[in-house]
Amino acid sequence: MKEWEELVNGLDSKQNILIENIPSIDLYMDQVIQLFEKTFADSKRTEEEKILTKTMINNYAKGKLFFPVKNKKYTNDHIMLISLIYQLKGALSITEIKGVLNGLNEKVVSDDFDLEEFYQSYLNLFEKNTEDYKINLKEKVADAVEEVDSGEKDGEYLQTVLLIASLVSMSNLYRRTAEKLVDDLTKG
Repeated sequence: MKEWEELVNGLDSKQNILIENIPSIDLYMDQVIQLFEKTFADSKRTEEEKILTKTMINNYAKGKLFFPVKNKKYTNDHIMLISLIYQLKGALSITEIKGVLNGLNEKVVSDDFDLEEFYQSYLNLFEKNTEDYKINLKEKVADAVEEVDSGEKDGEYLQTVLLIASLVSMSNLYRRTAEKLVDDLTKG
């Protein structure tokens, strides 16, 4: 089985739109797409995969996942919200994301909220989660190896299947927890 370091190094788990990488000027849609494509290029499974498209952004706008754009330009706040949407859409539906971000959008529009400070807190947690992930992955690989003797016929294959099943089950537990929190948030 691949060593856990190979698994971690094969993923760029630190990819995110950092505040210092957001231009200080408002951007047109094509520029927003370029920023996301450049930042998340290494996370694509295939060359054909699109990180962000005009259709996606238009659907987010129509679905009111972020506050309205003025003069076809996206502010830093828009980019931070789109980045959050990008991260959330891996586990949540568009309707759920709208429910989660609705309060943030209201706060940003009313000017009594510093989205940049909130987003930096998200980035801090993202960084911590990345470090926790590395430690946890090493443990999960060891658990899978321990369960199946590598000397056994097809031992490496069986270890890999166990690791995949283990990681998916962990992912499902986290996703279901997030869904429960979404339900509680949107009902309140």
